[in-house]
Amino acid sequence: MGFGQGLSGLNAASQNLDVIGNNIANSGTVGFKASGISFADVYASSRVGLGTQVAAVNQRFTVGNVSTTGGQFDIAIDGAKGFFRVVNASGQVLYSRNGEFFADKDNYITNAQGQRLTGYPVGGVGMDPVELTVPTGNIAPQATTRAERMGINLDANSPVISLTGTPGTPAVPGEVELDGTVYQFSQVGNTVSWVTAPPAGSYNGGSIVIGAGGAITSGTLAAQPGYQAYTPAVPAVVATPFDPNNPASYTHRVPSTVYDSLGNAHQLVQYMVKREGTAGTSSEWDAYYYMDGQAMDVPAGGGPVQMTFNQSGVLTSAPVTNITYNAPGGVDSPAEPLQIALDYTGTTQFGGDLRYNIQPDGYATGQFASISIGTNGSLVANYTNGQTMEVGTIVLANFNNLQGLQPVGGNAWTETSASGQATLGVPGSNGMSLLKGQALEASNVDMSQELVNMIIAQRTYQANSQTIKTQDQVLQTLMQIR
Repeated sequence: MGFGQGLSGLNAASQNLDVIGNNIANSGTVGFKASGISFADVYASSRVGLGTQVAAVNQRFTVGNVSTTGGQFDIAIDGAKGFFRVVNASGQVLYSRNGEFFADKDNYITNAQGQRLTGYPVGGVGMDPVELTVPTGNIAPQATTRAERMGINLDANSPVISLTGTPGTPAVPGEVELDGTVYQFSQVGNTVSWVTAPPAGSYNGGSIVIGAGGAITSGTLAAQPGYQAYTPAVPAVVATPFDPNNPASYTHRVPSTVYDSLGNAHQLVQYMVKREGTAGTSSEWDAYYYMDGQAMDVPAGGGPVQMTFNQSGVLTSAPVTNITYNAPGGVDSPAEPLQIALDYTGTTQFGGDLRYNIQPDGYATGQFASISIGTNGSLVANYTNGQTMEVGTIVLANFNNLQGLQPVGGNAWTETSASGQATLGVPGSNGMSLLKGQALEASNVDMSQELVNMIIAQRTYQANSQTIKTQDQVLQTLMQIR
């Protein structure tokens, strides 16, 4: 009789509609994996057959669309390999593709079902996973100890600033004409001397009287006709000792911010003074160091640090300078002495403007601001002082037989003997997919395909019901035979 076959068809079609309806209902569920149904005929001793049955409901572990959300705790597995490993309140380990997480009241990274995300502790990759937490405290300050690769270029065209000064020198000696004869004189310092002294006697009617040895005993030389004034060829260079308050005493001012052991910020200023070098050989510069307006100690004699550049503008003197500031916090906020190594490697002297890019180490205290998630699962805390600190690594799990996983609701699965034990690893290694932060994986339900499947299942159901109806009519006909 065809009743059994028809009923089996109705039952199979009904279950197919259940699966399709569940897929459609979860088309908006983050990380949901659609299912498909498989059928098999019922074993019978005859070739007629006894109908159909549901052979399996298979899960489709294809990747859903990954889209950016902006949520700092949202995580998408960007590939088919891997599940988030979470732990529920009773300690049971579950696996999920839903990356909608947040920080709960105890700062654990948790999903909407209260399941906590697990991963490796800092420096503990390969160890037993732990429940990951978000830091809430401040990051301690770090004193500046070094500034490397400062990217300084000193202008090669800057004028020399002299410490001692030089007197002017005349182009030609001064001259004076006395009774038709020209006599020359020169100047050294404040003394005027004859080059060749005129004979003793009176000149120009007694207006000028020359005594023994060329001394002028009376008269006014500047008022006499024929006088040619002294003309210097090289002007005198005025001595300019270094003074941080006098911009004319230094060539360049290079500021930067450093921090003491308490996290207080201080301004370190490097004053660069161009000095007279050796013609055709080298250029010389002096460097003075001031912090918060006070001179810093330089071990090499306490004076300025001398910097030498060759004809190619390359630094040839020792590149590292150690400077010390003994009382960075004063009496109000005493901190440990600041000892800073300045590395001038790569400093140049080329024609062009002053250029620098100083980035010393050290920083002030900082408050937790946000969390960042790397593609490799690294969990990085960001602080208000610009510093970052890794606080853990998200672990992923994978299985040899995904179809063996048991759905438990809440968009999660448990492992079974059919799935095999979970293989753990860091995203991007051991075949695991990478992660994408501030993003979520959508459901992989294909809505248009599910609607097509629904129509097919509906017609299958109707056709099987028609089989039963027809069989009933045949039976009624048989009953009416007399």
